[in-house]
Amino acid sequence: MTGGGSGRAIAPPGHLPASHLPVMFAQVLDGLRVIPDGTYLDGTFGRGGHARGVLSQLDAGGRLLLMDKDPEAIAVAEREFGADARVAIFRGSFADLAHWDATAAGLDGILLDLGVSSPQLDVAERGFSFGKDGPLDMRMDPDSGESAAQWLATASERDIADVLWTYGEEKLSRKIARTIVARRDAQPLTRTAQLAELISSVMPRGKDKIHPATRSFQAIRIFINRELADLEAGLDAALERLKPGGRLAVISFHSLEDRIVKQFIARHAKAPPANRRMPIEIAFTPTLLAIGGAQKAHDSETASNPRARSAVLRVAEKLATGGAA
Repeated sequence: MTGGGSGRAIAPPGHLPASHLPVMFAQVLDGLRVIPDGTYLDGTFGRGGHARGVLSQLDAGGRLLLMDKDPEAIAVAEREFGADARVAIFRGSFADLAHWDATAAGLDGILLDLGVSSPQLDVAERGFSFGKDGPLDMRMDPDSGESAAQWLATASERDIADVLWTYGEEKLSRKIARTIVARRDAQPLTRTAQLAELISSVMPRGKDKIHPATRSFQAIRIFINRELADLEAGLDAALERLKPGGRLAVISFHSLEDRIVKQFIARHAKAPPANRRMPIEIAFTPTLLAIGGAQKAHDSETASNPRARSAVLRVAEKLATGGAA
């Protein structure tokens, strides 16, 4: 648990199915350190597990702002929270949270639960899962941008290989890209099962237990949804909108995300290393305080929710001008 928490035992919502339980629920709530009359933003509503926990700790003077770029998530938010006067709902990326007028007065806490949600993976028609055959889409916002199928139909071999390597750290990125380009003219890639089978056909069977298409699907999804660019923009926007003393809690699911979050917090919390070539030392005023280090889900949670095994939570607090919390 992070410091400064309420000390109360916080149980996750009992009515959600196991696959949709909010990851690291108690640790997130403790990290946010919810105050009853505060204003909080959940930038990745999903199915609202964390949001319910925050709302349960707010009184009549509190506010909960909900964002998601997935229209299905927004529909759930409207249905389950729309009648609550304390709640405001906005469809869009958390990268644009500072452009939402509701955040202009400042926020006491911001939660970002990154990556694809369990409901998105579970619905074959969304095209995120190589384990469920469906249209090769992968867009979190199906009304915006290119689908995975559209991009793979026109992207160059080099661009495909670069995406697979950069966002999936796929060692056979060039071979997979070459095979995609060679086959797509004869048979366009329109289904998740097609792409998964193609990747499996060029991947040697090794000791690795993960599916051969895991890294490639991850990479394409991150690229299609601009996930890392949105994260960088969203972190900057979060720092802008947080009040002094406000908390930022970010859950990451792979090293690329976590590295961005870790470096962002460090950049605003610690002075850069001294440069002996610089004759004048540049003054540094910290604007964030890291609250503990990287947190992992407890064994009891990972036993019932395997998705939590790769989750990493980082929490930071915005400092007042001059560096005092």
